Amino acid sequence: MTSPRVVEANFIKSAQSIADSLQEDMSEVVFLGRSNVGKSSTLNALTDRKNLAKSSATPGKTQLINFFETRYLYDEQSYPVRFVDLPGFGYAKVSKTLKEVWQKNLVEFIQHRVSIRLFIHLRDARHPYAKIDDDVETYISEFIRPDQKYLTVFTKIDKLNQKERNKLKRDFPGSITVSNSKRNGHDRVHFEILESIFAINEGSQKNSEGEK
Repeated sequence: MTSPRVVEANFIKSAQSIADSLQEDMSEVVFLGRSNVGKSSTLNALTDRKNLAKSSATPGKTQLINFFETRYLYDEQSYPVRFVDLPGFGYAKVSKTLKEVWQKNLVEFIQHRVSIRLFIHLRDARHPYAKIDDDVETYISEFIRPDQKYLTVFTKIDKLNQKERNKLKRDFPGSITVSNSKRNGHDRVHFEILESIFAINEGSQKNSEGEK
């Protein structure tokens, strides 16, 4: 059995808030994380596109909500999904006024956007215990709906040694680790996306590969 793959991925539009966002006519996967966590690299790796999501040279500069329409192919079936890239949080050099507007718009979006089915929280494997990441997870847990799921994905896992990786797995048992440079871990993220939205289970794939 083959792994899911993204066969189409296109940037649709950017929005400042929920008010000027796309219509809620497709299930959405939201990517959120601190500035410099590697959101753009992760989106590009997942979609197998070099420049689908463009990373800014200045952390915290990208302040828009970016929408990408993607299509998965798995087991000869087609599955449309919308990826949503949220602005990175926690960067201090944006102005106080901008940060207040930015946070207000993001809060409204993640709380009231009905079409969100999966939150993918990207965390830096080198800094797994950052308080701001813990605070974001706690915050979203307060309003997440029964039809939504929250997934922690650690980026830059290739920067850790084996002992550090083992500790990370023990401390965050439900998380997924990825390396965009080594192209590791993305299949598990794909399966989580398809399972969350289309109830496609990874179990048969794991069993066929002898994984646990």
